[in-house]
Amino acid sequence: MYKILIVEDDMVIAESVKNSLCQWNYETEYITDFKDVTAQFVKFDPHLVLLDISLPFFNGYHWCSEIRKISSVPIIFISSMSDNMNAIMAVNMGGDDFIAKPFDLNILVAKVQALLRRTYSFGGKMDIIEHKGIVLNLKSAMLEYENKKIELSKNEFKILQILFENIGKAISREDIMTRLWESDSYIDDNTLTVNVTRLRKKLADEGIYDLVKTKKGMGYMVE
Repeated sequence: MYKILIVEDDMVIAESVKNSLCQWNYETEYITDFKDVTAQFVKFDPHLVLLDISLPFFNGYHWCSEIRKISSVPIIFISSMSDNMNAIMAVNMGGDDFIAKPFDLNILVAKVQALLRRTYSFGGKMDIIEHKGIVLNLKSAMLEYENKKIELSKNEFKILQILFENIGKAISREDIMTRLWESDSYIDDNTLTVNVTRLRKKLADEGIYDLVKTKKGMGYMVE
């Protein structure tokens, strides 16, 4: 089980983030005494740290520097100080990512999972794929966008899963149909067109435009 340490002055946010991460089976703790964050970091020995910039006694940059003296554990800064200067400084100080407040908890979880995957190269499959604020939940087979859950048909979900797993790469119609065949949902060429058209309309109704693009002579892709 991966352990995550939350260093956040707002206890409401800290508790909310903890509850959300616990739902994904992460062992999570948050700091309540900000006088010596390093000591609590060493005691808990987390796999990842969520670190705010504005903190009592010393700011997040200070604690990031202190942690970096003893550990290369991934650190995600979370802050309402979201101007470019702070975002750049967070990375220069040793942070791996930056999330501006207010943030969507689904996006936070997706970023945590992606960073854990890159850092520890675990073999398990991710439960969430996030792209440009759009979250594909592989457990519930639903799309989540701006705190809305979008229900997908079996074929719609499978099509999006294929494209989200290959972002930036065009997937041929034949490959998509083969994947759908393997999942006991065989569809012919015309039916694939119908499914993609319905999916695009469903996404547009929720304010998501041009997500699934057609590449002439190549297939479909998400850029």
